[in-house]
Amino acid sequence: MRNIIIIMAMATLIAVSGCNEKQEAVTGGPVKAFIEQTAVEKVIQTLNDSLGEAPKFRIERGVQQVANLWRESDGTVEDFEDFCLGNFVAEEPALENLYRKLERNFEIFNGYFHKMDVLLKEPIQLEGPEIEPVDMMFGSYNAAAHLTDDFFNNKIAFLTALNFPFYSLKEKTEKGSGWSRLEWAYARMGDRFTSRVPAEIIQQASKTLTEADAYISDYNIYMGRLVNDKGENLFPDGMKLITHWGLRDELKSNYAGANGLEKQRMIYDVMKRIIDQSIPQQVINKDEYTWNPADNKLFKDGAEVQGNPEPEKRYEVLLGNFHAMKAIDAYNPNFPTYISRAFEEYMEIPQEDVERLFTEFVSSPQVKEVAAFISQRLGRPLEPFDIWYNGFKSRGGLPEEQLTAITSKKYPDPKAFQADLPNILVKLGWPQDKARQITSLISVDPSRGAGHAWGAEMRNDIARLRTRIGADGMDYKGYNIAVHEFGHNVEQTVTMNDVDYYMLQGVPNTAFTEAVAFLFQKRDLELLGMPNADPDKDHMMALDNFWASYEIMGVSLVDMKVWKWMYENPAATPAELKEAVISAAKEVWNNYYAGILGGKDEPILAIYSHMIDNPLYLSNYPMGHLIDFQIEQQVKGKNLADEFNRMYTQGRLVPQVWMKGAVGQEISIKPTMNAATEALKALQ
Repeated sequence: MRNIIIIMAMATLIAVSGCNEKQEAVTGGPVKAFIEQTAVEKVIQTLNDSLGEAPKFRIERGVQQVANLWRESDGTVEDFEDFCLGNFVAEEPALENLYRKLERNFEIFNGYFHKMDVLLKEPIQLEGPEIEPVDMMFGSYNAAAHLTDDFFNNKIAFLTALNFPFYSLKEKTEKGSGWSRLEWAYARMGDRFTSRVPAEIIQQASKTLTEADAYISDYNIYMGRLVNDKGENLFPDGMKLITHWGLRDELKSNYAGANGLEKQRMIYDVMKRIIDQSIPQQVINKDEYTWNPADNKLFKDGAEVQGNPEPEKRYEVLLGNFHAMKAIDAYNPNFPTYISRAFEEYMEIPQEDVERLFTEFVSSPQVKEVAAFISQRLGRPLEPFDIWYNGFKSRGGLPEEQLTAITSKKYPDPKAFQADLPNILVKLGWPQDKARQITSLISVDPSRGAGHAWGAEMRNDIARLRTRIGADGMDYKGYNIAVHEFGHNVEQTVTMNDVDYYMLQGVPNTAFTEAVAFLFQKRDLELLGMPNADPDKDHMMALDNFWASYEIMGVSLVDMKVWKWMYENPAATPAELKEAVISAAKEVWNNYYAGILGGKDEPILAIYSHMIDNPLYLSNYPMGHLIDFQIEQQVKGKNLADEFNRMYTQGRLVPQVWMKGAVGQEISIKPTMNAATEALKALQ
């Protein structure tokens, strides 16, 4: 369920930040603002005197924004004054005309730079020859790194900042429900230029994030080479699983079938070896050795050999991402850490609110009640890996092997899945002509990694659906993930092409696109012609959503703890970071999971690859589950496509305003928790 692995992080490099009261030196220390406040007040007074009361707010905020961003290299104080006096647009028709021109041209720049990025990264992200250093050089190059610098040099950035005020999250939330669509578009235009990050910092961050993505994309385990204490192979030869997605999904699939419990325990051992880096380097993406993950013994041709533990590479990559993001901090006084940017600026929900919401959920009495129900269904005490319990999902009474037989025959290659996309949308409620229109803008590609969805940045461009399809066709796991990613692509395509203003294209944050992906994914069997006739399906869906939220909220709490620790210990080594990550995972486990799933000091919440290659993305998943459940309740009994279009063509409003427009209430844990309680009453 990887949606846009490095894209969100890259957006944080090029996008915007809070209004600066002073510029910062490249070393991170403050420097005296070039434009003195007396000059600012002089310009404001002159404009107010000549233009009157109507544009007063825009004058005061716009002139201050330009002053905050103006450097000596941009011109003298007199140049600043002349620029503001000569370029402030007072009349509404002229302001709308300026907006339209800026919007058109920003779409051109965004769209074509994005297309370059997609093409340069293809050798890294798609199946093909082994990645070579030259591929990494081109793939990690950010062609747009100097674009913002250029916009300041040619004064386009100043023109935008002068005429379109930046509103804080609090202002958008409080005022936004009363804004017109055009006023919202103006507000998003005001988000466009509020900081100046040097191009070399953006370029270095791009390189770091691309290398992190490549590290994770090539981190596979050959399952047929794993053995138990008896030397037995439990998994088929040739099974190659990426961490953590493939390992987790294989663990989930083994709640049924032969040797299921033993297989799950073996996968769990593999995960723990990855976390503590005791995994032999010889078994990462290689199939030359046999490995017993329980006792960490390595064999070659039947004889035990010495394994070489992976160096602290996993934590070196995480630390590299931290330093890349931290280097941007000095240029964002209103959002002075990547933590604040990830939550307050990009998610547009304060980090403290997210943490409080998740902590309240994982501490709720419903967790223990649902866990007891799972234990009853399994007929055994729960073990730590039951955090991934998958038994609430209906599989039509068919084991996964039979489902794979269906999907591999139906989708032998990416072209077959591509050809079926319009039919999938029709089954979900879209008219045929609209289904064809949407899917004509989606391309299915064979992914080197776990798979992801990558939307376009201009109208009528292609969104990419990357998924793994083996030589024998698409297995059920791959199909399930592909349907998830297709949900992302549909959202990306509709919110790019059917939203009225380009500056409003998209969704409030990536949790909202995760919600669509979950909405599609849970209907995967219906799309195969196996509708769920179970009268308890709604209750089972509620429990499935509840347990998935419980799982991923803990992972997100670990992720937040780790980033706070890195900010408190910026000079940490990879070895020190490893211990801190494991300690954070154990702390969260002991507080919220040990009493439910057993085990003390379990580190498993640290296995998630998102933590390593996509800085602070993880919180979007549990938020997505909460949003998904509220949306699911909204679409019940209605045409899914109609409701989707009504909700998602709102575009990129702030989250709580969007939710009120979509479902009539803000994001809340209560619907999910109440539904779980009702489900337990009905099923027990």
